Amino acid sequence: MMAEAGQGELRRIFADFHIHIGRTAAGKPVKISGSRDLTFANIAYEASERKGIGLIGIIDCHSPAVLEEIDALVSAGEMEEVPGGGLRYRDTVVLLGSEIEVKDPGFGPAHLLAYVPDLSAMRTFSSWMAGHMKNVELSSQRIYATAQTLQDTVAQLGGIVIPAHIFTPHRSVYGSAASRMADFLNLDQIAAVELGLSADTAMAGMLSELDRFPFLSNSDAHSLAKIGREYNALRLAEPSFAEWVMALRGEAGRCILANYGLSPRLGKYHRSYCSQCSVVLDRDDMVTDRCPACGGRIVRGVMDRIRSIADRNTEEAHMLHHRNDPLQADERPPYIHQVPLEFIPGLGRRTLDKLLDHFGTEMNILHEVPQERLAEVAGADIASSIAEARGGILAVEVGGGGHYGRVKKARTRPGTDKS
Repeated sequence: MMAEAGQGELRRIFADFHIHIGRTAAGKPVKISGSRDLTFANIAYEASERKGIGLIGIIDCHSPAVLEEIDALVSAGEMEEVPGGGLRYRDTVVLLGSEIEVKDPGFGPAHLLAYVPDLSAMRTFSSWMAGHMKNVELSSQRIYATAQTLQDTVAQLGGIVIPAHIFTPHRSVYGSAASRMADFLNLDQIAAVELGLSADTAMAGMLSELDRFPFLSNSDAHSLAKIGREYNALRLAEPSFAEWVMALRGEAGRCILANYGLSPRLGKYHRSYCSQCSVVLDRDDMVTDRCPACGGRIVRGVMDRIRSIADRNTEEAHMLHHRNDPLQADERPPYIHQVPLEFIPGLGRRTLDKLLDHFGTEMNILHEVPQERLAEVAGADIASSIAEARGGILAVEVGGGGHYGRVKKARTRPGTDKS
C-alpha cells in the first residue's frame, strides 16, 4: 500500500471497465456474441475470486432483465451498493455501464461506453434509452439520438462517457465514424478513451487530439476467460465510481498507474487484411484500399488507419509520452505489453487451475509470485514463459482482418499439459 499525508491510504487496484453480459441467469440473451455463462453474477465471481480484479465495469447494465437480476442479488444480500458508487461483491466493486452505438447524420457508426454512479441512475438511463432504441434489452444497440444528446443525458445523471475501442475498423470513433472526434462529440464531456486490443499508447500518441484524455486498456470480454486480458492499474483509496473519476482527473493523488495490454500485434484488427488472398499485410509502408499483391479489397487495420489520420509520426509520439516514473502526474503512465495467461502455449486449464489453487488469482500470478515458485507448480518452461509474458517479450505473429495474432514461442517440453 502507498500512503499520502492528509489523503488516507492509497493503494494499487487492478481494473477492467469493459465486460459484456452474454445471458441473464434465466438464459435471456443480452450480448448475442457473448458466452452463455457470462452472467452478471458469474462475472463478479470470476473477477473477485479468480482474476483478482478489484474494479470492473459491466457495460450491459441498462437491459431491464439485467436490472431485475441485479435487484435480486442486492435484495438477497449477495451484493451491496457502496457510498462512492458501484456494487460490492466480496473483493470486487462493479460499476454500472452501457455500450451504445451512435450514428450522427453524415458520420459512420461508433460505440460509446456510458457509466453512471448507482442503480437509481441506471434505471433512469435505461428508461430514457427505451424511448430512443429499438430493443433496450440487448447490448450495443443503436440509439436514435445524437451523440451529444447522449453525452448530455449521461452527464445529467452524474455519469461519464468513454469512446470504446477507438481505432477498430468497425463501429469506432476513428475506425468508422470520423477522422476527428471533435467533429461529432463534445470533447469536454469525454472522460477518457479506450484504446482497444489492436493499439497502445505509442500508437494513439500519433493523434494530438487525444493529448488531453487519459487512456484505458480494457478487455472487451465476451467470455469469462477473457476478463482481464487487458486491464489498468489505478491508485485509489478504495474501489468505487467516485474514486475512479478522481483517478481519471488526476485528483488528490488518485491516478492511472499503468495500462496493461496485449502487444498490438496480437490484436485481431492490428494490420490490414486482404479478404481475397487471405493475407495479413504486415508491411512498413501504409496500405490503403486495395491489396498490393492481388488488388483485392482490404479491411484496413488499426495501424494503417492511424497512419492515415495522424498528425505526428511514431518517434514524436514515443518521445512525447514515454516515461519511467509511473507516479509523475504530468505525463502518461506506462503502457506495459503483457501476454495474458490464456495466450501462453502449453498452459492449459488444468495447469492454470493448479496455479490458481496455489497462488489465488491471475493478477497475483502475473504480478507477485516469483518465477521459482511458479516453476514448483507448473514446471520450469511454463514459469519461464509467464516471466516473459510479464515483460511482453514473447514472440508473436501479427493479427488482422478479425483474426487474433498468436504467441509463436513455445517453450514446453513433451508431455506439458495442453488441456
